[in-house]
Amino acid sequence: MIEEVWLPRLHALCSELRNAARGAIERAHAAQDLASVAAAVRQGAGDVTYAIDEVTELAIDAWLLEIARTTPLSLMTEDSGWRHFGPGPNGKALELATFDHGGPRIALDPIDGTRNLMADMRSAWTVVSFAPPGADQPRFADLSLGILSEIPDSRAARYRVLQAQRGGNCAFELRDLERERVRERRTLVADSDARVDRGYFPFFRYAPDQRPELAAIEADFFARLAARENADLRHVFDDQYISNAGQLTLLALGTYRMVADIRGWLARRAGQKTITSKPYDVAGAILCAQAAGCIVTAPFGEPLDFPIDCTTPLDFIGFANAATARRIAPHLDAALRRT
Repeated sequence: MIEEVWLPRLHALCSELRNAARGAIERAHAAQDLASVAAAVRQGAGDVTYAIDEVTELAIDAWLLEIARTTPLSLMTEDSGWRHFGPGPNGKALELATFDHGGPRIALDPIDGTRNLMADMRSAWTVVSFAPPGADQPRFADLSLGILSEIPDSRAARYRVLQAQRGGNCAFELRDLERERVRERRTLVADSDARVDRGYFPFFRYAPDQRPELAAIEADFFARLAARENADLRHVFDDQYISNAGQLTLLALGTYRMVADIRGWLARRAGQKTITSKPYDVAGAILCAQAAGCIVTAPFGEPLDFPIDCTTPLDFIGFANAATARRIAPHLDAALRRT
């Protein structure tokens, strides 16, 4: 299978990006200038490219040109959008015109969680969304492989990797940073607990102007859980992780019992603009979470269906398992429809 051929290359790239990003953080600490990695460089195809992003984008450019010397591929990043390369004359990579070259189509977010990482506060994640060869831009349904590879902060000694092929399980590894030794390897399988408390149930509140409305939806939702499901709201916890990949990792691990990112839905309803999640930074993460047994859908339970690009606004609701979705999704739907 083509995925098996590409897995070593993709994991090696993830390691290179991890080292590049953490190296930039370490150099900034040594210079007592952490703000240097947070400098905005330019507006990329999908998001602002910061100095720490630039380090990884340069590594990706070199990787792309090296791989394309011997095999064709299409690659998308948040900075450059889709690019197509393949073998050219004299052993050099040649830019191609379209997706129709017989190689894979790979979307890559080198650092999902840039804002956390460049402050050295919390892990970011490299997200790989892999589709086999095809003549057109892939959609979520075309993906056959997802990889989530952690970029931890400067104090960490270990990192986590999640990997899933469509129709298969979600594999989890915990590795040492220094020697790459695997400390733990297992298959992530969602539990069957449908509890409505004793866990994290976050609504992602990124933009300040949306927080009052999100707070109203959240309050209505939890009031319904308390009144109709006997939830003890003293044990319903919040977490604001500025990384959709990180959120979905915690969902797959069972730490999050639910997560709602409805920024785009709120903005569209109000006729406003806002910053939302985009396909390139979350598609592979959704594939991994679903393979672990999580339920991840659009608001109101519609199946997710989107092109793999840098611009399409993306909302999602995630539940730790099917039992949780059955129990609390109706209350969330009611809260969304009421506001």
